[in-house]
Amino acid sequence: MSESAETDVVNDNDVNHLRLLSIFHYVVAALMGMFTCFPGIYVVMGTVFLTNPPQQPVQNPEELKMIGGFFLAFGLLFVVIQLALAIALFVAGKSISTRRRYTYCMIVAAISCLFFPFGTALGVCTLIVLSRASVKKLYELAN
Repeated sequence: MSESAETDVVNDNDVNHLRLLSIFHYVVAALMGMFTCFPGIYVVMGTVFLTNPPQQPVQNPEELKMIGGFFLAFGLLFVVIQLALAIALFVAGKSISTRRRYTYCMIVAAISCLFFPFGTALGVCTLIVLSRASVKKLYELAN
């Protein structure tokens, strides 16, 4: 096989890998968006603690408000973090499909490794594929 034929095969594999990575970024972004509902339960619990007075007398109602505020604050924090990551994954998927924002895609891949199991698998695969010299050339050619 000639050198140019080997380069074409590698480029075809790289293009296929990038296409699959783009699709998987969209899928994981959708899953991450759906999982936002779980910390949303804490937001609802915190809101209930803050807005509904207890039915039975409580010795210290301020503690109940403090607990409600704690649930609300941390629930909102996790909802915002998950939504931000879902949006970042979606944008990275779009960027991979158009071969733009190479550094951004690498950063999002590294951050997604923190979210086990789907984010870890996607992040590791993305880092491996984007680290190839032939993929870097594809990004350079697209710009």
